[in-house]
Amino acid sequence: MLIPLLFALVYPACLLWAAKSDIDSMTIPNRLTLGLAAAFVPAALLLGLTPEQWGVHLGLAFAGLVAGMILFALRVMGGGDAKLIAATLIWLGSDGALAFLVYTALAGGALTLGLLWARRNVAQFAHSLPASIGRHLEAKGDIPYGVAICAGGLLAISHSDLLPLLHL
Repeated sequence: MLIPLLFALVYPACLLWAAKSDIDSMTIPNRLTLGLAAAFVPAALLLGLTPEQWGVHLGLAFAGLVAGMILFALRVMGGGDAKLIAATLIWLGSDGALAFLVYTALAGGALTLGLLWARRNVAQFAHSLPASIGRHLEAKGDIPYGVAICAGGLLAISHSDLLPLLHL
């Protein structure tokens, strides 16, 4: 009963918290990404993951972290985004990881296009919006990519190799 609860509550709650934090402050707290990754450990132990499955999940998280660090070094994404990608990937397994990357890319594209449209068409209303929202309408503002990572992570849940182990 604890494992479905971890997966059904902790994983999405952390992703939603990351999206809100990124919208509010353009930061994703380290304690959030560490907590998300750490919550995987008891879930994996209780599900009885094999050493091979542990290797896949940890390897995907490491690959996601390395890729995120490269994107951070190229100034394509923030450091919190890179860490959130890794903490999300640890939960998904190989099929879930592929779905996550596709969904995140699609959500990121939609988010970027939507913000570019809003910056062109509704930026004049930014002063009447809460500061955390209005700042995203600045012409050269950053994109809160944690929102896209959240969307990708939530949509990829159904592809995770952990779901069959939950016997829901």
